[in-house]
Amino acid sequence: MALVLAFGVVLLVSVSLSGVAARTVLSTALLFLLAGALIGQGGFGLVGIGPHDPLVTALADIALFTVLFTDGQRASLPALKEGWKLSGRALGLGMPLTMVGIAVPAHFLVGLDWPVALLLGAILSPTDPVFAAAIVGRTDVPLRLRRLLNVESGLNDGLALPFVLIFLATATHTSTGLANIGVELLLGLVLGIAVPALVSWAWRLKVLTAEPRLQALGPLAIAVMLYAGCHLTHANPYLAAFAAGSTLATLDRTAAEHFEPLGDLLSEITKFAALLVFGALITPDRLSHLTPGGWILAVVAIVLVRPAAMMLSLLRTPLGKRERYAAAWFGPKGFASVVYGLLALQSGIAESQQVFDLVAVTIALSIVLHSSTDVPVAKALSFEPPDNLPTGRPDRGDGHQQHDRSTE
Repeated sequence: MALVLAFGVVLLVSVSLSGVAARTVLSTALLFLLAGALIGQGGFGLVGIGPHDPLVTALADIALFTVLFTDGQRASLPALKEGWKLSGRALGLGMPLTMVGIAVPAHFLVGLDWPVALLLGAILSPTDPVFAAAIVGRTDVPLRLRRLLNVESGLNDGLALPFVLIFLATATHTSTGLANIGVELLLGLVLGIAVPALVSWAWRLKVLTAEPRLQALGPLAIAVMLYAGCHLTHANPYLAAFAAGSTLATLDRTAAEHFEPLGDLLSEITKFAALLVFGALITPDRLSHLTPGGWILAVVAIVLVRPAAMMLSLLRTPLGKRERYAAAWFGPKGFASVVYGLLALQSGIAESQQVFDLVAVTIALSIVLHSSTDVPVAKALSFEPPDNLPTGRPDRGDGHQQHDRSTE
């Protein structure tokens, strides 16, 4: 119950300070991360959670699935077609460059052999839509930049998985099972398209009408069925989630619009819960085992490798200079890397603990840097944060539209 109580307290504090966070570098994501560290074994020891605890994997998995499903609904087929040249460059060139760019210093600075170094690069190559949402969710940010970050972070989680499994199999000297990996990805894509498509077509029948107040629960039911179906069939849930959200937005925009407020809230809740639990894993003992090379690697992966890879991949594109800089910087690491890091930890390879520690520290550093720089980045893009946030005072009827910023 200590974990539940902590979640409620930090959630209340975060909601109460969300207006301040909209104008400053204060980040609710950082508040949950720090709260988790304080209540964990590295702080006051109120909760005992380890990397092998099923709660860690389950929360990271659910949070990532929820966010991908919700973000997929902002990427309908017309939107994907319109922005495919930019996102295709980010996925086809930027992601492999990031993977290799992390593996090289991991080999020379930390001393990991090449299969394990490439495994670490694959684990840290996907970006996280949870923390990119600080930019993606702002309507005052250029649409093409938002689409680029949304599609990139939505698809690269599933695309990184084959590389993680291949390098993991290489490091453990086992069969890679490329055919099985391909089947899982394909099945995830098929389920992600077929399930919402069938439901959308069924909803067109006159006999099937939803009461207005329950309409938002229709897409939620699709998500629940899809999540369970993916785990029962071993389909890739992340690719399925994004594909399902995009399919629903393409075939039934009305349903997607009704679900959007509920989906955003569910994404925030699962994200915050996962951050609290993940923060409890960041202990002084874990940090003390990192060598200076490990700390340098974490900084280089965030500050140098990702920005350089994206800048190269976006050369000669219509994006303006400031938009390219923003796209290059916002490559936050998050829950996909947590899940893949746990796979490495449970694999039994000799460097499993070291790999997980490097992943955990890099993600924690990414959360600190990316979740606290969205306001400066917005200002650099010449778009000011909204100045008409709710104050908690009674509405005086001044007619101003209130704009709640998604907490980061």
